[in-house]
Order: sequence, then structure tokens, then C-alpha cells
Amino acid sequence: MPAAKVGCGPGPAAAPERRTRARAKAKPERVFVEPKGCLYALSQPPLMLFLSVIGGLIGGGAAWDLLFT
Repeated sequence: MPAAKVGCGPGPAAAPERRTRARAKAKPERVFVEPKGCLYALSQPPLMLFLSVIGGLIGGGAAWDLLFT
């Protein structure tokens, strides 16, 4: 068995540089992004407030028509 060489190579300071070069040459990793559908969009507070106001106006108009005309 050959003896291990001590003190050979670029050392620990150059190790991160080698890793970044290897990553630059490699294909970028695909990151899975979960699709966000309609229910996610409807659960946002500003949109819910807006839809509540619009629904209240439509409902109030419908009640007004039923009760007072």
C-alpha cells in the first residue's frame, strides 16, 4: 500500500473555488415549484375583502329590489 502524500494539492483554501467551477459547468438543478391554483388566489385577504364588498352590494341591491319595489 503506498504511503499517503502529505502537503500535496491546492489545500483547503482552494476547495470552494473548485466546487463553484464544477457547479457552473453542471446543468442547473430543477426546483419543483408547486402550482398555486384558484383556491390559493381566493384565500388572499385583500381579494376576500374586495369580493365581500362587491357581494354585499349585489346582495343589498337584490334585497332592496325584493323589499321595496
